[in-house]
Amino acid sequence: MGIKTFTFAAATPPLSVIAAAKLAGISPIIDTSLPSDSVPTFLFSNGLKLHGAYVLLRYVGRVANIPDFYGQNAIEAGQIDEWLDYAPVLSSGPAFENGCKYIDEYLEKRTFFVGHSLSIADLAIWSGLAVTGKRWESLRKSKKYPNLVRWFNSLVVEYGTVLNEVITTYSGKKGLAEPSDSKSKDQTVAPDQVKKVNGNVSEKVKGGSKPSAEIDLPDAVVGKVCVRFAPEPSGYLHIGHSKAALLNKYFAERYQGHVIIRFDDTNPAKESNEFVDNLLKDIDTLGIKYEKITYTSDYFPELMKTAENLIRQGKAYVDDTPREQMQKERMDGIDSKRRNNSIEENLKLWKEMIAGSERGLQCCVRGKLDMQNPNKSLRDPVYYRCNPMPHHRIGSKYKVYPTYDFACPYVDSIEGVTHALRSSEYHDRNPQYYWIQQDMGLRKVLIFEFSRLNMVYTLLSKRKLLWFVQNGKVDGWDDPRFPTVQGIVRRGLKIEALIQFIVEQGASKNLNLMEWDKLWTINKKIIDPVCPRHTAVIAERRVLLTLTDGPEKPFVRIIPRHKKYEAAGDKATTYTKRVWIDYADAETIAAGEEVTLMDWGNAIVEQIEKDQDGNITGLSGVLHLEGSVKTTKLKLTWLPEIDELVSLTLVEFDYLITKKKLEEGEDFVDVVNPSTKKETLAYGDSNLRNIQHGDVLQLERKGYFKCDVPFLRLSKPIVLFAIPDGRGKHA
Repeated sequence: MGIKTFTFAAATPPLSVIAAAKLAGISPIIDTSLPSDSVPTFLFSNGLKLHGAYVLLRYVGRVANIPDFYGQNAIEAGQIDEWLDYAPVLSSGPAFENGCKYIDEYLEKRTFFVGHSLSIADLAIWSGLAVTGKRWESLRKSKKYPNLVRWFNSLVVEYGTVLNEVITTYSGKKGLAEPSDSKSKDQTVAPDQVKKVNGNVSEKVKGGSKPSAEIDLPDAVVGKVCVRFAPEPSGYLHIGHSKAALLNKYFAERYQGHVIIRFDDTNPAKESNEFVDNLLKDIDTLGIKYEKITYTSDYFPELMKTAENLIRQGKAYVDDTPREQMQKERMDGIDSKRRNNSIEENLKLWKEMIAGSERGLQCCVRGKLDMQNPNKSLRDPVYYRCNPMPHHRIGSKYKVYPTYDFACPYVDSIEGVTHALRSSEYHDRNPQYYWIQQDMGLRKVLIFEFSRLNMVYTLLSKRKLLWFVQNGKVDGWDDPRFPTVQGIVRRGLKIEALIQFIVEQGASKNLNLMEWDKLWTINKKIIDPVCPRHTAVIAERRVLLTLTDGPEKPFVRIIPRHKKYEAAGDKATTYTKRVWIDYADAETIAAGEEVTLMDWGNAIVEQIEKDQDGNITGLSGVLHLEGSVKTTKLKLTWLPEIDELVSLTLVEFDYLITKKKLEEGEDFVDVVNPSTKKETLAYGDSNLRNIQHGDVLQLERKGYFKCDVPFLRLSKPIVLFAIPDGRGKHA
């Protein structure tokens, strides 16, 4: 029994039901002809009907093949029902902001409304916000409800294709209007589906501002968009590649299209299966769903035939001009002496190249384009080079390999790519891309440009990153100092933060040098509400504070690991007569001063003991638990003097280079930072022996950390990597 017809009033579209049905793959006939006071209705194939937006939403939630869409169990289903009952508050003008405030507080510790995945509760609240149009968009751009905005933006990132289509198709500019059937300034839509979307970015996105997530592809047709992410397997995925990957993901989702992952493996000297495996791992980490994986090397036979055909047509020739001389001639617009060789001579030399002979190794194939063109990329670019080195996938089968400039236009067209996303650094080579496709007689692929992501104090060239690996400046491609996806994730970055950071930039073509602080600030907002709190004291010169009226016998209390997040669990805290504090804290205490021992209460430090050099060797005092924590200047972290404390190695990192941005021609080796890693020994509370590899935590008053090496045995310290908090300090 399927849904035959879905009817509702055009003036009051039930956006949550429409979105839920689309996500569930339910596609009934849509009828928007009902009067404005009518309730939404499902008409089933057997003649039965269901009425009411939330009745329909619950029905879709029950039948959808989406995990936990209507809750994992009866309790979660009940919680979802509570939110469906609450959602209408958002449609009540005076109660709207109070509703936003309540929801913002609720979402402080949550990614979704119920459970750990999307449910119809999320769609009900999304719909309630979306239909208010400019009112919500204004609040969304403000900093008034950060948790609500974070949640809303995460839905746009993850489910933007469907949600944006629903808004575009069934809502006007204010989010509550009849379906549009006429052209607006930025787009053309039809009542039942978006047939075609034209134009550029719906709102101009300036550097650092937040886009509306309304980024359009030129001549995009819903259901027919195909994009590709084509990394070269010569290194690990870094933050710059992530922008390209996530934009491809965004457009594929928005237009209900698909992504092809293609490895551009045309340079055997640099590539390896290790890089292929780790690129796939990184793509999975970014949450990119793809239709298939291909390799440019899959097309080597066809590419060789195409090159030979171009030679036969006089559109390419074989050149043995030495490389440096060729580069100079291209710069000066001077024809190669081989440019007008006969087709027979070119084919003869081409065969020498295929054989990998001594003569062939001296040659390359060049396209015969336009040596006088002001755009130097059109001055007879190289199509093929001779290289006897074995290929990581196909061994020594070939001695000639196509260049990226030659292979990419061919494979893009053959694989059905509709839009090739390229960073603006390739702008001058776009005419070359189109020229080569035309010479090949292939379907034209549209190029969509976006600005390359550049970060301060950061190198993104794989050649330069490889130098750090080969010269032992880092411990590998996943080193926490590296801008690779594996590096920054290992250091403590949440992928959710990276996605939000990229989406906020949109597809702007403006070249921006981005600050790491902005990314780490986003990350802090994600981890702070949920990560457990622990305590550590720096081992060097730590000082004992003796509480003369302290407990003669240690006792234990169970307290929360996070006072505002119950799911973080509990920890056992031991209270003793003598406690350890940091030397840096001891230096700030004056005799007779009242201080607060965190998670215990106040104490009065009566005596400060020092050695002959003036170094503090001990403190003594008394508890003053009835004292007010509001009156003390110093709030101290402390550890009990017990054998169960665990050893820690706290690792801080700095930038790999000392200059914010390298000038053109400047050698990066000259600005390599000689000191980028600092290890500090410390002791931590006994609960830390239970943390696992990859856990994120906060050491009170010391910052956020990620566990790289957990507790294994007493002789080995736990290794914690410091996570930057976005306050101007990198580590």
